[in-house]
Amino acid sequence: MSSMDITNLTKEKLTSMFNAGKRFDGRGLLDLKDFEVEYGVSNMAEGSARVRMGKTEIIAGVKMEVGTPYPDSPNKGNLTVSADLLPLASPRFEQGPPKFNAIELPRLIDRMIRESGMIDLKKLVIVEGEKVWTVIVDIYPINDDGALVDAASIACVAALKNAVFPKLKEDGKIDYHAKSDERLPLVETTIPLTFTFYKLGDNLFLSPVREEEEACESKVTLGISKLDGRYMINSCQKGLSVPFRQEEIEKIVKLLPEKYDEVMKTFNKYLK
Repeated sequence: MSSMDITNLTKEKLTSMFNAGKRFDGRGLLDLKDFEVEYGVSNMAEGSARVRMGKTEIIAGVKMEVGTPYPDSPNKGNLTVSADLLPLASPRFEQGPPKFNAIELPRLIDRMIRESGMIDLKKLVIVEGEKVWTVIVDIYPINDDGALVDAASIACVAALKNAVFPKLKEDGKIDYHAKSDERLPLVETTIPLTFTFYKLGDNLFLSPVREEEEACESKVTLGISKLDGRYMINSCQKGLSVPFRQEEIEKIVKLLPEKYDEVMKTFNKYLK
């Protein structure tokens, strides 16, 4: 039996289960996996966090460098997000040049952070037009059992909230062994998160395990934040070829605030 046959059999089984509102782990189709957050997992980072969401595990680290601003934004600091998808985390990841998912993951997280206004990039300026702080967010999946993007969003936000500037010496060099008392300039009330909705047949589902994610026919990732009691969708990216119907999109948009508050109820226990 080929891997394609196994995939088809798995998809048929999952479609049948989803039609009955069932999943292998007993959750409802729109139930999220539980998660936990651990801080300070890297001694070399300015901020770091590990998130375990079901069997999915991911580490995010924040490093700070001094550089020059981009030509089109001389009054803002820089933000860059990268991901290292190693085969130890999933059989879907391969050595060699970055594949699409290794490019998509950091772009989704970058857009979520940037468009939400979580980081005040103007406060990263040291000398306008000449010298600014660059915030580097690195994502390292340890185990991918589905919902990697959404787990990464929690890990990256936690690492950023935990991040502290290193000491900038008078000669302009950075003392990475000494930390200042100043945390990154964040909009404290703005916490962005991503939620990826998946589709198989006529069913929408959230927070999949790996087999469910591999069987899905379409997906859409949305970045959402909440400020002064108002919810804001900051980013949106669709994947795969099957379209969503209008009523499905309306259902997703209606569910987003509820799911955001659900995650924040747990996340707030860990935020520092």
